[in-house]
Amino acid sequence: MSVDRKINCFQCRHYFVTWDPDFPRGCRAYEFKTHMMPSAVVYSSSGQPCLKFEPKANRKPPK
Repeated sequence: MSVDRKINCFQCRHYFVTWDPDFPRGCRAYEFKTHMMPSAVVYSSSGQPCLKFEPKANRKPPK
């Protein structure tokens, strides 16, 4: 995965929305909740893009 490309957490199977108004976004792979996008937190903490990104399964049946 290119470092230039930002990771879209909305398309990741590990992303989830929490009920906590202070920490509304979460990552199941890294097991944390945050106010920012989880991929941005991973990048700012490690200097690397998220290595646990997995695209969500396509829920639409094929035509």
